[in-house]
Amino acid sequence: MLELKTPREIAAMDVTGTFIAELLDDLEHRAVPGVNLLELEERARQLIAQRGATSCYWDYAPSFGRGPFRNVICLSVNDAVLHGLPHDYVLQNGDLLSMDIAVSVDGWVADCARSIIVGDPRPEDERLIAATEKALTAGIAAAVPGNRLGDISAAIGAVAAEYGYPVNTEFGGHGLGRTMHEDPHVSNTGRAGRGLTLRPGLTLALEPWFAAGTDKIVYDPDGWTIRSADGSRTSHSEHTIAITDGPALVLTRREHVAASAL
Repeated sequence: MLELKTPREIAAMDVTGTFIAELLDDLEHRAVPGVNLLELEERARQLIAQRGATSCYWDYAPSFGRGPFRNVICLSVNDAVLHGLPHDYVLQNGDLLSMDIAVSVDGWVADCARSIIVGDPRPEDERLIAATEKALTAGIAAAVPGNRLGDISAAIGAVAAEYGYPVNTEFGGHGLGRTMHEDPHVSNTGRAGRGLTLRPGLTLALEPWFAAGTDKIVYDPDGWTIRSADGSRTSHSEHTIAITDGPALVLTRREHVAASAL
């Protein structure tokens, strides 16, 4: 069941999204060789508590996880891409780190993911991250009223094809608002002109994620961390957006959306 948001509700989600962007900026600066993933988890907890926000991950227990999840951020390294359980791991030079977080502020949720390279980059990792970021930008550009949900999926999938990366369809984007997961599901590939017609007030988390060599996934023994089945590196980029009468608003960017855009 779809729930369209009012301009005031979208503005509230934008407050949450801006906080998330600032939190990820903070963690990105701290993610250097020698830093433990548990230090990043602890810092995320501190920032959430200081803001008076609520983690959407804590006690999350979906059917696919070995729950409940008892962390506030997903930290996935190298061949890990989704739901990475923070653990006692010291970041190494050249690691590819994906950070994914969703929080609620005053009852409104935003969700965002960012992939970065720790220390010295490898060109192939830079290319992989660029692909997910470009796919996210393409998906956002397709998120205009009158288009279909399949137009977003097709735009994301076209970028994956351009770069030669396969696409997994088991996990993708989703609606959100009062809760972290609402209808509809947003696949990272699809056919243009198909599916739900996009309407102003619809809020979505778009999250292209690619593995360099496969669309198959495996789970760690922790029951949460998802890796590429062939051990190839992975990248994950995500923004929370709102459909408007014009271009979509990106709510998880570093600056608040202008009031005139709502």
